[in-house]
Amino acid sequence: QVQLVESGGGLVQAGGSLRLSCAASGRTFSTYTMGWFRQAPGKERDFVAAINRSGTSTSYVDSVKGRFTISRDNAKNTGYLQMNALKPEDTAVYYCALKTPGANEYNYWGQGTQVTVSS
Repeated sequence: QVQLVESGGGLVQAGGSLRLSCAASGRTFSTYTMGWFRQAPGKERDFVAAINRSGTSTSYVDSVKGRFTISRDNAKNTGYLQMNALKPEDTAVYYCALKTPGANEYNYWGQGTQVTVSS
């Protein structure tokens, strides 16, 4: 089992920045693809970004490209989501997740951290 704990959320003004962290338990963090997702009130949970096991390949939803950066430090069993130029529409609960490479579904999820962007 892997447990994930997100942190770094909060209230920020539009145009500001936040850095989310995702700390993983155990020693197998480096064997998983990591993703970030978000869920706004009344909406489904949506994909935001993903990074491969080694950190050499990333992908983003179009709406955050150029503003968000996903990264990971396997030595620290921690993943990150740097969010710049935040917009009110980025307001959501943000979740990190891990999946086995090639799998369709993410196996492990954190509890989420709230990000609120005021206009």
